[in-house]
This record gives sequence, C-alpha cells and structure tokens, in this order.
Amino acid sequence: MDKLSRPLTTGHFGANELSAMALVLEGRHGTLAADVAEFFSTTHLQCDDRRRGAAWAQVADIVREREARRIADAARHAGD
Repeated sequence: MDKLSRPLTTGHFGANELSAMALVLEGRHGTLAADVAEFFSTTHLQCDDRRRGAAWAQVADIVREREARRIADAARHAGD
C-alpha cells in the first residue's frame, strides 16, 4: 500500500486545532510565529490548497491577537 504524503482530511479545522497550531509556532519560532504562519498560508495558496492556506492565515491572526494581548497586559501592569 502506498503511503500518502499528507493525510486525507475533509471539512474545516476546528478552533482547538488552530489554537494548537498557533501554540506550536509560538513555542518554536517566538516573535516570528505570525510570519511563519503567513509563509505557510501563502505557500498553500500558491499550490491551490485554499483550505490549508486559509487555516494558516487564521493561525497567523491568532498569533497576532495573542501577541497584542500580551503587549497590552504588560503595558497595563508596567504601572503597578
């Protein structure tokens, strides 16, 4: 039996999956995580894989939202 290069999946990625993808990127790539997710998104879109491209774009958004929250929290607590 031939192995597939990637698993066959249908439907959309769930919020938990996208969140987990964002966490892994943040852990591995730190402040570059959103840029890495954007790179993955662009690569998938160029290969006509719109579903995965859209998922990686969502991951980039999640990473940016988390970063903005961390910055806001740090600024709020800096005056304490």
